[in-house]
Amino acid sequence: MAVGTVVVLALVLLNLPAGAAGRVKLAVGSLFLPLFGLAGAGQSFVDRASFSLLTRDTLIAEMERLRKENGDLSITAAQARDLLGENNRLRAALGWTNRVPWKTRLTRVIAREPSSFWRGATVDFGTTDGARLQLPVVTRDGLVGRIRAVAPSQSQIALIGDPECGVSVIVAETRDLGILQEARSATAGDGTVTIRLLQNSPAVLAGHHVLTSGLGGVFPRGITVGEIVDTRQVEGGLYTEARVRLAANLNRLEEVFILMP
Repeated sequence: MAVGTVVVLALVLLNLPAGAAGRVKLAVGSLFLPLFGLAGAGQSFVDRASFSLLTRDTLIAEMERLRKENGDLSITAAQARDLLGENNRLRAALGWTNRVPWKTRLTRVIAREPSSFWRGATVDFGTTDGARLQLPVVTRDGLVGRIRAVAPSQSQIALIGDPECGVSVIVAETRDLGILQEARSATAGDGTVTIRLLQNSPAVLAGHHVLTSGLGGVFPRGITVGEIVDTRQVEGGLYTEARVRLAANLNRLEEVFILMP
């Protein structure tokens, strides 16, 4: 009998006009609104009860932890301000000019040539937008390349590993200088390139971080390039070569930043 009743009601509802069906749905929904409100109130009560179950000692310990964390952050901020002031005073004493922060311009990658996919890309940023040759290109993860050709409405980028995109780099942990070598073929499938250090550097190890050195006048100092995967001695131990996993994924470029002084 119950099954038959359900079937009859279903057939009646399916054959109702659209307006009548809407009114029936509204009426049925209004019947359940008090239940929804009761469920929400019950959940709120459970949440409040769970907080009330915390002991006084637990709450005091949490407050002390937050107070200590706030104090540590305040001390760190004060130290950073003091170091910044000291840095500015030393620069003034030595006659060094302050480092001017670069401005960024977000652009969209609009083309990748299949024949040179690993070497370049085209962005919707041209001379009418202020583009010019040699401007560095980055993502939020790290260095991508530089502008090598410009047009009124778009520019071409030479990516890391392209012969036209030489990069002077430095190993952050050891301060060893090196040169990003020209890639003879597409960047490795694991996203690595090779750098040659200017001398044999056994202190350079896997896990060390590679940054732009600022030498050469194209790329500002301190842009992340990647992380060293492994090293080897070449030419009878005169030099050290290192494979570097790039921080920026060149296979997934959609938006990039142009650095503008």
